[in-house]
Amino acid sequence: MNFELSAEHQSIREAVQDLCSRFPESYWLERDADGEFPHDFYRAMGDAGWLGTAIPEEYGGSGLGVQEAAIMMQTIAESGACLSGCSTVHINVFGLMPVAVFGTEEQKRRMLPPIARGEVKACFGVTEPNTGLNTTKLKTRAVRRGDKYVVHGQKVWISTAQVADKILLLARTTPLEELEPGRQSAGLTLFYTDLDRSKIDVRLIEKMGRKCVDSNELFIDGLEIPVEHRIGEEGQGFKYILHGMNPERVLLAAEAVGVGRVALRKAAEYARERIVFDRPIGQNQAIQHPLAENWIELEAAQLLTMKAAWLYDNGRECGADANAAKYFAAEAGFRACERAVLTHGGMGYSKEFHVERYMREIMIPRIAPVSRELILSYIAERVLGMPKSY
Repeated sequence: MNFELSAEHQSIREAVQDLCSRFPESYWLERDADGEFPHDFYRAMGDAGWLGTAIPEEYGGSGLGVQEAAIMMQTIAESGACLSGCSTVHINVFGLMPVAVFGTEEQKRRMLPPIARGEVKACFGVTEPNTGLNTTKLKTRAVRRGDKYVVHGQKVWISTAQVADKILLLARTTPLEELEPGRQSAGLTLFYTDLDRSKIDVRLIEKMGRKCVDSNELFIDGLEIPVEHRIGEEGQGFKYILHGMNPERVLLAAEAVGVGRVALRKAAEYARERIVFDRPIGQNQAIQHPLAENWIELEAAQLLTMKAAWLYDNGRECGADANAAKYFAAEAGFRACERAVLTHGGMGYSKEFHVERYMREIMIPRIAPVSRELILSYIAERVLGMPKSY
């Protein structure tokens, strides 16, 4: 059992660190203020080949695994880019895995290389306002008419839709009332198609953090999707998106560890340098001990995260591990960010010192893509054998 980064993993970390150094925290502070999408960071990641990290080599990517993607995303977050930097490229890294796994050869060759090169931007249209995490009850309707589907419905919390060219869309092709009880997921179909703004009204959601990577409500009225833009079989879309859920949880966990680490680094630096009563505040155990606890928690979160990534890459069952990593890393990252603000005292409330931005952004992995409570329910049922509570 070896806990050291391999030479390949270390080279990935160093290369991503080098790229991120061109986008210092002042850059992300500006994006947090003006809300402008980080187009130049996105282009830089594309030019360096990082957007296609997990896309197979034959379709323009690097063909690497979740371990490598997790190292990359953690390094981005740890640079001070936090969730703003990670969310800029998140869908490119693993969002189109349903296409890579279930798409036709023609679809893979048409759809994947532009994403890997950063020539197009995409968004992921699943969540709806009246269903939340109960994905099998989605109501957005896609009706087949000849060689196309016509879609009507609504989506919410759709990231990057303001700048996206494409949308990976999950819609209902069989009405709920026509399905047998317990078979609701069988009526959902996955599409990857153009985000036609004449048929999709994209409305920005003003939010707490990550201002430069937009979140939106989508109102879809008569969107026409050619049959050749359907991924896999009709009615199997829910199964296809499940394929990417565990990697998504691992990546969110890695990002949370990264945010926690940069917050801890800032707090420790400030505690060493801030002099009060003729001594550094870091000389006081009331400052030292909470920061030491943060370090311990982040190390444990890192181990959980990389174990889950290793299990996935080696074809092992990893549902419980991926969920546990996402849960624990988000909590550890949050506690580190909170402690960083408190260590800075009044200056922790100032944008100048960045830690308040970390605090706002670390809320994302605590909430998305699945709540803490549902993760605990999953562990209780699937690992501990307890009866379902909902």
